[in-house]
Amino acid sequence: MIEDIRNAVVYVIDDQEHNVTLLERILARAGFANVFSSMDPLRIPAMLEEREPDLVLLDMHMPGMDGLQAMRLFRERAGSDEYLPIMMLTADVTPEVKQQGLKAGVNDFLTKPFDRWEVVLRIDNLLKTRQLHMQLQQHKNNLEEKVRERTEELQRSRLEILQLLGRASEYRDDMTGRHTMRVGALAGLIAARLGLSEEEARTIRMAAPLHDIGKIGIPDDILLKPGRYEPHEFERMKTHTLIGADIVQESSFELLKLAGTIARSHHEKWDGTGYPDGLRGEDIPLAARIVALADYYDALTHERPYKRAWTQEETVEEIKRQRGLHFDPAVVDAFLQAYEAGALNALSNETL
Repeated sequence: MIEDIRNAVVYVIDDQEHNVTLLERILARAGFANVFSSMDPLRIPAMLEEREPDLVLLDMHMPGMDGLQAMRLFRERAGSDEYLPIMMLTADVTPEVKQQGLKAGVNDFLTKPFDRWEVVLRIDNLLKTRQLHMQLQQHKNNLEEKVRERTEELQRSRLEILQLLGRASEYRDDMTGRHTMRVGALAGLIAARLGLSEEEARTIRMAAPLHDIGKIGIPDDILLKPGRYEPHEFERMKTHTLIGADIVQESSFELLKLAGTIARSHHEKWDGTGYPDGLRGEDIPLAARIVALADYYDALTHERPYKRAWTQEETVEEIKRQRGLHFDPAVVDAFLQAYEAGALNALSNETL
């Protein structure tokens, strides 16, 4: 940012020594302290490595590299988003030359011989325009940063809401409220091992904690009953899948729609013997197939009032037995890859 245009870095590139000397004198008298000159346009790349210019005074006709060729170097260096004013120095004021320069991106022309006041006024105007452009660019960058921060904050808020909703449903039969978080973490890991994109795996991880939100609608005498359910009690318990889907699936928020799909179908089985719809194989939504295994693993490996916790090894062997029956074989294979790579242990240190 140019706080004072008199502190701007000005390049003077002209192969005629008297032109360079005259412009240096005019600029010095006007108070410009950072003027860098060269009579050899081939030195421009080296000059650019030392400092970036705010304004370039560039001769049109020079040996080795003409003004238009030199200007392309400056434009390529500055990039399309930066306004770098270039003033072409020329004694050739024909319309053809001006048209050629303007097409190439020249911002202004300074006709030889130079008039001191014209030089200073034209330079001031170009630098004020650059200063304004840089202020606008900074303002744009600040706005983009604020939008990014607000987007991240909104994303964190959405995730936190989903996590809290999931924990609210679990507190009725899991006083730690951590089951939902563990299921989400493992579901995301399995999704990634299946080859889903990072965004898809993250979405499943975020939606999975709501898989049992429908338990809110199940009476305590059924939900908290120790031991086996009577047939009519189990039928009532199974309705938590439909209740959960009803709660979130009508949302316009895509993540909640996915959560509703998972809530409804995470008790379906690959062989078609699950509930509530008796779906079979790939008719079961993939996210629900993933969460089904993650939920099963976590339920077995953690103690509940009506059961002991299984060891990790016991649970993995049972999941292997259920490959192609309860679980999608591809999902089981992805889970086993994660297990054999030690990824479950690493995940356990965080959430499981």
